[in-house]
Amino acid sequence: MELIVTQDYQGMAIETARLLAKEILKKPDIVLGLATGSTPEKVYKKLIEFYQKEILSFDKITSFNLDEYLGLSKAHEQSYYYYMMDKFFHHIDINMDRINILDGKALNIEQECKDFEEKIRKAGGIDLQLLGIGHNGHIGFNEPSEDIEPDTRVVNLTEETIEANSRFFDSIEEVPNKAITMGMKTIMNARKIILIANGEDKAEAIFDTVRGPIDPKHPGSILQLHCNATVIVDKDAAKLL
Repeated sequence: MELIVTQDYQGMAIETARLLAKEILKKPDIVLGLATGSTPEKVYKKLIEFYQKEILSFDKITSFNLDEYLGLSKAHEQSYYYYMMDKFFHHIDINMDRINILDGKALNIEQECKDFEEKIRKAGGIDLQLLGIGHNGHIGFNEPSEDIEPDTRVVNLTEETIEANSRFFDSIEEVPNKAITMGMKTIMNARKIILIANGEDKAEAIFDTVRGPIDPKHPGSILQLHCNATVIVDKDAAKLL
């Protein structure tokens, strides 16, 4: 596992975008796994800048998003579909047919999960997976547990995750208590992984990820087993290392 520590959040975002751009230039038809949340926002802004300056094109890439809230429609402002369109996809030249985001309102959720896994397989697997991390160490919505759950599935969100995400909603009661997420096996099958974090509130999760024992109670720690994982954090998130 490679560790990169930057001075601040802006530096983390620039370094991450630079590495993503390098991989896209190397393989224009790359298959990207993408994350949502506040941490990747500036990364996407920087990638949009690269596109606007004609440094990058996204017209041949295929994307798969990590997760989605169960029960939220694509039009809901807190759905991850809405987030990706608003923060990234509507500002670049990506082919909309190559975007894959789990449908939180699918009539058959079990089939939705199976179809998602099959789409990843048909795309040849994920070349590069971008990850954030929750305060409790969750990756995607793989919450701390006794066992590693391998595949895309519905999960119950912990009270800690619901509380952390309530800042995006008008009230905590509006936060969905279930989500659909890629499983850890699907994530670990990516050929390259970049995990990003910023802020002192993520320091404990980053310590567990980089230096802690490998334990599904700390999902990020499982990345220690990956052969090509990079962790990019600002100095505040790295303070316990």
